[in-house]
Amino acid sequence: MCKWYKTTCVLCAQNCGLEVKVENNRIVKVRGDRDNPRSKGYICNKGLNIAYYQHTSQRLQYPLKKVGDDFVPVSWEQAIKEIADKIREIVGQYGPRAIAYMGGGGQGCHFEAAFGMRFLRSLGSQNYYSALGQELTGSFWVQGRALGKQYLATISDHHNADMLLAVGWNGMKSHQMVRAPIVLKEMAKDPDKILVVVDPRRSETAAIADIHLPIRPGTDALLIKAMIAIILAENWHNQDYIEKHVSGFEKIVGWFENFDVEKAVKVCQLDYKQVKEVAYLFATRKSCLHRDLGVLMNRHSTAASYLLEVILPAICGRLCVPGGNVIPGYLMPLGSHTDERDPKNWRTVETNMPLIMGTFPPNVMPEEILSNKEERLRAVIVTQSNPLRSYADTTAYEEAFKRLDLLVTMELNMTETAKLSHYVLPSRSGYESWDSTFFPWTYPEIYFNMRSPIIEPEGEPLEISQIFVKLVEEMGFIPDIPDYLYEAAHKDRKEFAVALLKYVKENPRAASMMPFILAKTLGEVLGSANLAALWGILQGTTSEFKKAAARMGFSEGPWQGDEIFEAILKHREGLFIGKLDPEDNFSQLKTEDKKINVFIPELEEWIKSITPESEEEALKPDPRYPFILNAGRHTSVNANTLMRNPEWLKEKRACALAMHPEDAKALGLSDGQMVKVITEAGEEIIELEISDEVRKGQVIIPHGFGLEYEGKVYGVNVNRLTKNTHRDSWAGTPLHRYVPCRVEPLQEGESHV
Repeated sequence: MCKWYKTTCVLCAQNCGLEVKVENNRIVKVRGDRDNPRSKGYICNKGLNIAYYQHTSQRLQYPLKKVGDDFVPVSWEQAIKEIADKIREIVGQYGPRAIAYMGGGGQGCHFEAAFGMRFLRSLGSQNYYSALGQELTGSFWVQGRALGKQYLATISDHHNADMLLAVGWNGMKSHQMVRAPIVLKEMAKDPDKILVVVDPRRSETAAIADIHLPIRPGTDALLIKAMIAIILAENWHNQDYIEKHVSGFEKIVGWFENFDVEKAVKVCQLDYKQVKEVAYLFATRKSCLHRDLGVLMNRHSTAASYLLEVILPAICGRLCVPGGNVIPGYLMPLGSHTDERDPKNWRTVETNMPLIMGTFPPNVMPEEILSNKEERLRAVIVTQSNPLRSYADTTAYEEAFKRLDLLVTMELNMTETAKLSHYVLPSRSGYESWDSTFFPWTYPEIYFNMRSPIIEPEGEPLEISQIFVKLVEEMGFIPDIPDYLYEAAHKDRKEFAVALLKYVKENPRAASMMPFILAKTLGEVLGSANLAALWGILQGTTSEFKKAAARMGFSEGPWQGDEIFEAILKHREGLFIGKLDPEDNFSQLKTEDKKINVFIPELEEWIKSITPESEEEALKPDPRYPFILNAGRHTSVNANTLMRNPEWLKEKRACALAMHPEDAKALGLSDGQMVKVITEAGEEIIELEISDEVRKGQVIIPHGFGLEYEGKVYGVNVNRLTKNTHRDSWAGTPLHRYVPCRVEPLQEGESHV
């Protein structure tokens, strides 16, 4: 028996619409869903291969406990009781700072975070670590200061723009925008539009651009500071916009006066006339910008985000306007606003890192575990992430995790992290459960899709949300639930809503445990803790969202949430559930003065310190490590660690070290030769790929490899070559796009394995 289902991809943040053919409980065919209002039938190579995500020989089916060096199956009851007892013991002896939660759902399954975070807070802990802290928190922090809340990060309104500035972004391969390759090709072909790419290498996106600035690796902040200085010196800035919508301009303008622009551009190894042209075009056209890991994971990460995402567009009048960078709407923020100036928000014990968007950076976790302080981390719950392959410094993570008193992994597969765990709990996949994401990547519409189960799970896996329900219940954190609430859950949802309101009035502390109460009541009826949580979220939306939903035709009355819930269940292809006013994006600002605050005093000295002279000195090559490694190349044949089965690559040359021909010739190396890459963190042996797309002096390794599958390891784990301490000083973001290294031929007798 076979059937086609509408669903979405779980392998990147765009969550494109898919139509999936299931036969005998296996995915056998995939195509793009033309009914999806966002992706409109677009699909990439990864989406076509989701069967390799779903069906693997490493899938976990039953709870496992490590006994000696082996894992033995145990019942859910035994696993949950023993884990709960151990957590009580650790927190009771060392306090709530001793435990952390690392996860949150990755690219496809965010609902567990509502349960994981409430579980963590029930223990009194704020130690949450997630992938956001690996890539985006510096950006979120500076935009939070400028716009009022850290979750108000802007996106490009490229549909209404006539210029797109892409910095450190290869959208033809890495997406980060809905239907990115199609959008970029259309813009490149349109004679009335301009595509500018800033990237050291001639990437697939740079190859189609109108202008490519082949920047020297590590000089992004210097370049953007130079562009700002040019715009101000030439009076190209939008003074009317600044007076009406910007505060703090007078405090920053002096940072760019008497700045040696030509010398700065020379340090960036770019053509001054071309840089000046780009600055003029951005300042005078209907422009927007898109940044990605090439700048976010590079030198001066947080400072570069400040210059690029706040100051540059603000002085040019390109924030919160049509065709510029706009604040999108959302059903649920991607994270919480955690101002480090508020003493209620924690900092890490050993490294003193602040919470940003409610999360700590994964880079500091090894140090927090290996600390000698009493309040060090001693227990970690890892969900839907594989830090031993996903995060910097695999060696440091291995050492740290071995020191933990408790490591619990909730996961689909027996990952490298799971193998080090004390308990491994099987979770359902993105196609075996109700789940979704909260990526706010559309404008002015607000999109949402709730994937429904299309595959029957084998064994006893649960939604991770359901696992947290079991754990919280065992620990006694769920308040007593009256019979009338259980009874109402089996009746009309409106009747249940009335009963729930009565219950919360009678038990005020129940509100803090609402996801678990919904899971135990409505979730039992719906067959999903996640689906019950969605219903709950829709009952408690903000007044702003309610207005946006009304613009899409939903009622404005008290039952709007249930109406939207019903529509989501009906539209398996996804739908727009709200719409912002595109003519009044400024109303989304949360600053006290309702203006864009461009002055961030904490970064003043940092910005001033970025000069041609200081950068020239800092960028002098280390004789031990003469090359700069870009540790993370986006291609059509690499994915995150969810894609463990290498068969999806069909023997493609997917994991190789890319090097410029002249560099290879100087070292006497040939294409296909096995070479050794050495960094401060470690070394790896990898095949060499000679490519004239790569910039001289830079080498590139793709991410997402080095995974063990059926006794073999495919490709190299690039995070063996990255140090967790090689990171942004403010947000802790790893500097993966600027890793000093050297490359050597293998010596006679050295193993290729």
